[in-house]
Amino acid sequence: MENKIIDKSMEFAIRIVNLYKYLCDEKGEFVMSKQLLRAGTSIGANVREAQHGQSKADFGTKMNIALKEASECDYWIDLLHKTEFLNQAQYESISKDIKDIHNMLIAIVKTTYKK
Repeated sequence: MENKIIDKSMEFAIRIVNLYKYLCDEKGEFVMSKQLLRAGTSIGANVREAQHGQSKADFGTKMNIALKEASECDYWIDLLHKTEFLNQAQYESISKDIKDIHNMLIAIVKTTYKK
């Protein structure tokens, strides 16, 4: 069974790992990239964990954490761009992915807590 948010968050995590390697190896940036790595890989981990939540509330909590991690990730991507570690094309590509994931997570969280 296809699950868009699981697939999207895994693909994004892979991109983040590769971006982390690039930022360390090519740009010599280790601090912001480490924060991005943690937040970017945490999204998928929380989404995956939510799939086996003990309750609807547990599911919602994990998805909410994934949403918060996506927001943090968006911040690090913006900061890396504004400090010229990411060029415009790199920024636009990865920024679109995180915004898509963010919007999907907002919809999931809203639906989960709908009465």
